[in-house]
Order: sequence, then C-alpha cells, then structure tokens
Amino acid sequence: MSYTALYRKFRPGEFENVKGQDHIVTTLKNQIKAERIGHAYLFCGTRGTGKTTVAKIFAKAVNCQHPVDGSPCGECEMCKAIAAGASMNVIEIDAASNNGVDNIREIREEVAYRPTNGKYKVYIIDEVHMLSIGAFNALLKTLEEPPEYVIFILATTEAHKIPITILSRCQRYDFKRISIDTIVDRLKELMEKEQVEVEERAIRYVAKAADGSMRDALSLLDQCIAFYLGQKLTYDHVLEVLGAVDTDVFSKLLRQILARNVSAVLETVEELVMQGRELTQLTNDFTWYLRNLLLAKSSDNMEDVLDVSAENLQQLKEEADMVEAETLFRYIRIFSELSNQMRYAVQKRILLEVALIKLCRPQMETTQDSLVDRVRVLEEKMESGDFVNTVQDTPVSVEHKEERVPKEKPKLEKAIPEDIREVVKNFRMIVNEAGGLLKGYLKAARLSLGGDDRLLIVLPDELSAEFVSQEVHKNELTSLIEERIGKAVTLDIRSMDEGRRFEESFVDIEKVVKMDITIED
Repeated sequence: MSYTALYRKFRPGEFENVKGQDHIVTTLKNQIKAERIGHAYLFCGTRGTGKTTVAKIFAKAVNCQHPVDGSPCGECEMCKAIAAGASMNVIEIDAASNNGVDNIREIREEVAYRPTNGKYKVYIIDEVHMLSIGAFNALLKTLEEPPEYVIFILATTEAHKIPITILSRCQRYDFKRISIDTIVDRLKELMEKEQVEVEERAIRYVAKAADGSMRDALSLLDQCIAFYLGQKLTYDHVLEVLGAVDTDVFSKLLRQILARNVSAVLETVEELVMQGRELTQLTNDFTWYLRNLLLAKSSDNMEDVLDVSAENLQQLKEEADMVEAETLFRYIRIFSELSNQMRYAVQKRILLEVALIKLCRPQMETTQDSLVDRVRVLEEKMESGDFVNTVQDTPVSVEHKEERVPKEKPKLEKAIPEDIREVVKNFRMIVNEAGGLLKGYLKAARLSLGGDDRLLIVLPDELSAEFVSQEVHKNELTSLIEERIGKAVTLDIRSMDEGRRFEESFVDIEKVVKMDITIED
C-alpha cells in the first residue's frame, strides 16, 4: 500500500477526535440528539481548522443507524460506506472547479430523488465563495426550501465574498484558529502512535509555524520526519528543514542593531543567507520576536500570552530592559511593512538589508517614532562623552549680519601622479567588477586627490562612506585596482559635507584627466 500523508491518515472520524472546535461540535451533537437538524449550514474559518472534516462527520452522524450521543458509531453499514467514500448519500463538490450555473442546475435536478438508503442526502460544497453570481442565484431557491431529506453544508475561507442572500439562508459556524497547546497535544499523541521520537521544542515550533491550522502542522511535521527518517527529530532539525532561525540569532541581531553596528548586522544576514534560511520566514519570525519583547516590557505577567519557555522568557525580559518601548514600536512598524513587501518582491535580501539599516540609522526616517529614537541616540552619546559640542560661545549679531564671503574654489597644488591617472581612467570599469552593495555605493562616488598623493574616494553621505570604509570592502577595492593597473594605490574614503556640493570642497580629477587627454593625428 502506498504511503498516506499524516493529515489524511489521522483525519478524525467522529466528533470526539475533533480538536479546538468544541463550541461547534457540541452544538451539532445536540442538534442530532434532539433531531433539530437544519437544512443549510455555512462553515467559515481559516484553512486546516476542520471545516470539511466536521462536515463529513456530520454527514455520517445524520445517516448513522446507531448514533452514540450525537456522534456516528463508525460500525454500521452507512458509516462504513461514507468513510470509504462509497455512499451515494454524501456528495462532495469543489466549487473552485465547478462554479458555473450548469453545475448548480445539476444539483437542483438531483435533489428531486430520495436517497436509496439512509435518511439524508448531504451536499458538501467546498470553497463555495468561488461560485459565480449566476450560480449563487441558481442555488438560492433550492437552498431556501430544499426537500426534507436534503442538507447543504457550504464551506469557505472567505465568508465576506458570499452574497448576503446566501448567508441569510444558512446557519453560520465560525471555526477558530486552533491554539498552539491543542496542536502540540495532538501532535504528541500522533507521534506516539507512529512511534517517532520528537523533541518537545521541535513539536512546539511546528505548532507555532502552523499558525492555527492542524493540517499545516501535520504537513510540516510530515516533511521534517521524512528528511530525518529513522532519527530523533530535534529542534535544530526542524529549523533546518523549515528554513527558520533560532531565537539566539534574533537576540544577537537585536544587540547589533541597538549598537548601530551596520557591518555586523549585514554579516549576520550574509551568514543566514549562506545557511539557506528563508528570508520571508525570517522576517515574520523576527517580527514575532519583537512583539514578544514589547509584551515582556509592557507587563510582568505575560507567560500565557507569550507562549515561551521559562528560560526564553527570562532572556526576553533581560533584552526588553535594553530597549525603549517607542523604539520597539518603530522596529515592529518597519518589519510589518517589510512583511507586506516580501510577498511580491524578487530581491528579498536587499529589502531586508535596507530595513535593518533603517533600524540602525533612525536619521534615515522623518517619522515621529524615528525622531524619538534619534533623541535617544543623542542622549546616549552625551552620557558616554562622545557628543561633541559644536556650538561656539561667540554671540551672533542679528542686527549687523555680514555677507558670507564665498569660499575659494579648491585647486590642485601639483600634478596628478601617473598611477592615480591610470586609476581614474579605469575607475568605472573597476566599479563594475565589484560585487553586491559595494558596486552600488561606488557608482555614486567622486574622485579627488588628497595629501601624500592619496586617491580620495568621496561618497555622497556618511552611511555610504562608512560601508566602503569597512576593511573587507576597502581591501576588495584595493585588490581590484591592483589587478587593473598593476600598482598599489593608497585610498582615502571621505563623505561630502552636509549641504555642500562636491565642487565646493574637492577637485574633480576625473574632469582634469579627461581634459588632459589629447588626440594625435
């Protein structure tokens, strides 16, 4: 026999095995016991919460010859036939592929015939929101006044797309997301049956990643077991298979952001990318990590809400004390926006790196929460003594304002060395050979000549200059220059003064070199 997926193998066959939907199960069982069965039901809720499963159990229960406390016995002829999919009394229809008026007309014609055995004909229409307007209209009359032996069960993940005329004719049941604890208990139970050894942390992470869906949880667990077949499934194994990141990495990343160490943050991203981590999952998990930090900072009694171990909770509280609530609000806002952008992005890594740089550099934003963060940075500098007071004690006369004498235009004091000339001539080709972000920053660079015959590479802002000045990037550029001209050149990385143009402070030696080039006949 071929292998059956876990979510299919362990699909509940009676109401007692349905997890996390007690409010719906109890109501349906009471209806069956009291014989107060409706003619039309609408099951709503997110994927994998049990809508189709409950519909099938309900179809068995209303046709069961010996129901037990409102639940199907599972032993009678009708129960076995429905479970095997061989009963003519239960008709499952996929509205996504059968969404036309003709499909609904066929149903209207079929309901005229009584069931050959059993009490009820049950029509389960899955993804009912996919029906066309014409199909909905064709269904209206039949749905409102079906024969006494017909029950309609409509299942959907998007109830807002269903016409109000349909909604008003159905009993609506909203399926809730299943809690993490409920999913964990169910997975433990099934792993014992399957005789698979799994760590508690691993099961808990799978349950969290499932986002309230029992089917998703079983599918993810099935995937992890298949990868490490015959081995004990550990927490690290699950992280590796799902492309997820441990909280220790998030802790490290947060500390780097708070230290405003852009290079360290980008190196961490590089490590995660090389490990094959999925960046969309990374973004979502880090957003949740920031949310947990905010909750831990907001109150001391958050154990039930946070759903983390005692060890991780203590670590969260320590890290929450390191950062202000307003700063966390800004971090969460930026990463929430990033999550939306990630869905349709091609260059996910670039978006992630830009978002992380924004966290490190609040001056890149002009929003209210970024201004608060910038004030915090200034306060830290003042406390540490790094803040330089640039305000002079000399009073400024407002009444007698002197005209600003224009600064003399800079000029070259001596001839440009030959090796510098060679670099200037080939600089744009050298830039094209650089990789990643370095290439992007260098495209905006301007060239000038500094003291001791140094090649000045002037970037438009401090952020760019800081990135290029990093040892690894500076060494890369130096190597590219040596490969191109065959000589070593001393580099000096600068940034332009805020509010000033390049020509006001530096000589553009690219223009000088081009003017010196003569064409011989």
